[in-house]
Amino acid sequence: MKKVVISLGGSILIPTLENHTIREYVPVLRKIAKPCRRFVVVGGGGEARRYIGIARELGIDEGTSDEIGILITRLNATLLIAALGEDAYPKVAESHAEARKFSEHGKIVVMGGITPGQTTDAVAAVLSERVGATAFINATSVDGIYNKDPNKYKDAVRYDSITAQRLLEIVGQTALGAGSNNVLDIVAARVVERSGIPLIVLDGREPKNLAEAILKGKFRGTVVSDGRKKPLPV
Repeated sequence: MKKVVISLGGSILIPTLENHTIREYVPVLRKIAKPCRRFVVVGGGGEARRYIGIARELGIDEGTSDEIGILITRLNATLLIAALGEDAYPKVAESHAEARKFSEHGKIVVMGGITPGQTTDAVAAVLSERVGATAFINATSVDGIYNKDPNKYKDAVRYDSITAQRLLEIVGQTALGAGSNNVLDIVAARVVERSGIPLIVLDGREPKNLAEAILKGKFRGTVVSDGRKKPLPV
């Protein structure tokens, strides 16, 4: 069975507790669960950044702030698991090895962060490598990868497809601190390069985009690959 790893940004799933999209994502995740084995890595979102902000105000170091953020990602993952009910494995995977083991039960496997200094995108990239994923999908708050931040520059250009090497050039200058919120971090980009697993960056603000991409191969976004593999539909 084909395997798909989805990095579901916290800014998409739970920007705040009051404005979450869990209810909208549950039927989508259930729908895509039928044709493939699926793993979902959940980010921390606005709530994690709030906690990390308070930690910094208290003079707490970045490593500990990261650990606090990891706890929030796992809390978000727990909430998603509970909402998915019988369709999800009932425990948050706390390592890549656990995620692989849990997937043997044929249910949706959900996890959050693992290691301080590593974003959930990096967790998802390594997980894609560990499970031999057909595709690694990053559902985020932009509709693909741009040559520069589209929220700051009106002349930013979106790529339909790029190589992993070009991706590294784009993300190489971004900062990495606790709670960082970039389209992809440098660690994840390096794992994408070495694994050769196609990465799809798409707009996750509309949950149906994820189902359209996985089931029909239709999406507006960016494919990062060497061009030899067609990752979607599964």
